[in-house]
Amino acid sequence: MRTTNSITFCLLLLTATSSALLQAEDWPQFRGPNCTGISASKQPLATTFSPTKNVAWVANLGDGIGCPVVAAGRVFVSSMLDDKTVALTGFDATTGKQLWQRSWPTGALVEIHKTNSQAATTPCADAERVYFYFSTLGLISVNAKTGADEWAIKMPTPFFVFKWGAGMSPVLYEDKLIFCQDDDIYPGIMVVQSATGKIIWKEARDDMAVNYSHPVIVSTAKRIELVVAGTGKVVGYDIENGKRLWESRTLLRNIKTTPVVSGNTIYISLQSGGIANQWLASIDRAETGNNDNRIDKAEIQAFVGAQKIPAAFYQRTFDRGDENKDGFLEGAELDKAFLHPDNMAGASFDTEDAADEYILAIQAGGDGDVTDTHTQWKTNTKYTDHIVSPLVYDGRMLLIKGGGISTVYSLKQGKQLRGAKRIQNSSEYFASPIAGDNKVYIAGENGVIVVLDAANNFKILAKNDMQDSILGTPAIADGSIFIRTRSKLYCIRPSN
Repeated sequence: MRTTNSITFCLLLLTATSSALLQAEDWPQFRGPNCTGISASKQPLATTFSPTKNVAWVANLGDGIGCPVVAAGRVFVSSMLDDKTVALTGFDATTGKQLWQRSWPTGALVEIHKTNSQAATTPCADAERVYFYFSTLGLISVNAKTGADEWAIKMPTPFFVFKWGAGMSPVLYEDKLIFCQDDDIYPGIMVVQSATGKIIWKEARDDMAVNYSHPVIVSTAKRIELVVAGTGKVVGYDIENGKRLWESRTLLRNIKTTPVVSGNTIYISLQSGGIANQWLASIDRAETGNNDNRIDKAEIQAFVGAQKIPAAFYQRTFDRGDENKDGFLEGAELDKAFLHPDNMAGASFDTEDAADEYILAIQAGGDGDVTDTHTQWKTNTKYTDHIVSPLVYDGRMLLIKGGGISTVYSLKQGKQLRGAKRIQNSSEYFASPIAGDNKVYIAGENGVIVVLDAANNFKILAKNDMQDSILGTPAIADGSIFIRTRSKLYCIRPSN
């Protein structure tokens, strides 16, 4: 096991997850060390591959789009065995031997978008345990070697107005497990002891609406900070006690991408639409709605009744928003109904910032409202994606947008280094780019993985068709790339 002295200071700040339980080669959670998408591996990685070429092993799985994770020589991935059973499976990373499989009945599940899967979340793992979240089961921890139960935390089943469904995943920092889920009813975050499941602290994030952004860790000269992006703002917490240290009111509306940390700076790419407009589209245009571009009490009662939302939720929101008491929510009243009064950044009718996509850099380590003092730069752009997180690598930010459009920006001032260029795979993108061996791997929904040369202006090196849809971000560890397609798990490794 490597000690932190053997890793450069820059990489230590990037990963921020090195502990006695994690090895330098591990890819322990969504997008690897500290959700950066960057592998610490120095081993050569395959450039060309297919379902038969450079395949060390392959395993059949049930349906799923959650990412594979790797810890202590084991790979873990979730899947749906059938419509009512979710599974978590452990494999030997070298041989592909199945070590164990756990399965649980899910109970009643909500309808989700056809592109999604009920097995949409990514586990995280260390050498001793695997940590898994499922919408109807809550947080579950099992033994990494055997799959036996360790602990479980029951949680309210989340609700999302848009029918994408649950997509948030737990992440690890040293001996702490962090889980944030900002849904449309119970937004919140908690930190628990990874060994026992004991809750260290938790916070109801009532000023947030639905988000899909994962927490990240920043090491500053003063402290270790837990940073979470959300509706309208980024919040820095004290990792030990949950105190809100600072907030930057620089975000638009809701966020589905995850920030990337380099040094003490947080880099974010963002594309989003007004939250109230999403509610209007979901409620007014639902089967229970009347499609008149406003919401009345009967509509919202019918909608929430069908979705089994607590009555207190719609009563609170409707009464708060219906300022003129005419029995309808329309225009700016929709924002007042569905957004916290102290955080209106998700407004659909706010014209202060017309741009709905941009990138920005925020310096950590502040106190209080740091909106004006710690924003290093902000760049409006047409090339962010609402799902794909940025890759921050070698002083540059690489953006991938749906359709296969790439752009490159400088980390110093956020200036564009290279204009829009297609990566020759016109697909939708749900997976985020990852990097290792000075190569960048970008997986499209159509199953094609484009490989770029990070040292040569991101020149295309290869296009590899895995012949099955890919929505989960691949993992890199010990010279292998682990690719979870819609139905299989591949271990890709150079054959020579």
